[in-house]
Amino acid sequence: MIRWWNIMAIILVFLVVGCGNDQEETLEKAGILLPHPIDDQGWNSKGYQGILSIQSKLGIQVYIREDIHTKEAIYESVESYHNEGVNIIFGHSSLYSEYFMELKDKYKNIHFVSFNGNVEGENITSLHFEGYAMGYFAGMLSSEMTKTNHLGIIAAFPFQPEVQGFVDGASFHSPDVEVTVDFVESWVDTNKALYYYENMKSSGVDIFYPAGDGFHVSVVEQIKSDGLYAIGYVGDHIDLGEYTILTSTVQHVEKLYENVATAFEQGVLQNGNEYYDFADGVISLGEFSSIVPIEKKERIEHAIEMYVKTGKFPHEHSE
Repeated sequence: MIRWWNIMAIILVFLVVGCGNDQEETLEKAGILLPHPIDDQGWNSKGYQGILSIQSKLGIQVYIREDIHTKEAIYESVESYHNEGVNIIFGHSSLYSEYFMELKDKYKNIHFVSFNGNVEGENITSLHFEGYAMGYFAGMLSSEMTKTNHLGIIAAFPFQPEVQGFVDGASFHSPDVEVTVDFVESWVDTNKALYYYENMKSSGVDIFYPAGDGFHVSVVEQIKSDGLYAIGYVGDHIDLGEYTILTSTVQHVEKLYENVATAFEQGVLQNGNEYYDFADGVISLGEFSSIVPIEKKERIEHAIEMYVKTGKFPHEHSE
């Protein structure tokens, strides 16, 4: 004889299992939109490698579209991906956040992922690298290494947190250091970036931080030609000049892409704005040049270790 409480227990089991399955996501196909060509040796190349990492590690089909930066191109690309059965789309720039907010309710079967935007609601996530921290430690090293006591930042836009981080890190180590900052107002305007470089060089800057993924390689090449020094940006750029690149501020985009895709497949990818730092293993400094004295390298590495442990920067420990 089956008692009523046994029946209720069986029903409860089915309900729990059913709810768990409803929350599971199946990663079917992934797509990426890149604002510029994939061969920039910077941010767009990182995105390309990130989507390939998903393909390799998770064994799914991926779709890639580059040079997508207008509203019409973004809308058309999303519709095309939808027709292909893509159910997670990475927009590899902050410019996609606004358009993804407009599209997410129309394509509820797609999870939209962008970078450095401000999003809210269901099926949308914005990923944020804590750029301030990586800039801070690069600034510390630069102030350790400068001989003219004059550093230069050639950045793309004022909203980049690594810019203020660099200034603060440099100033903490050496209050007398001067940091000149110019904004290109573009990720890719090489001519304007080189114009700022020449001005800074003329004023005595000897270490530069070209923080723009589309122009940094050209600037570094000129820095190398002039026998000066630079901090690499986004990737580990020691290969651009072992005696030119003191270190690099590295964003491990490939690892973050893989982590996000795995979280989506497991049904645990969070909506809204998510932030990532040194402790998450997706931000680091790159290889140090052999011209950086070992004691300076160890001092920076120790400062990073303390930041990971405590969440505090060196100047906050001294307060």
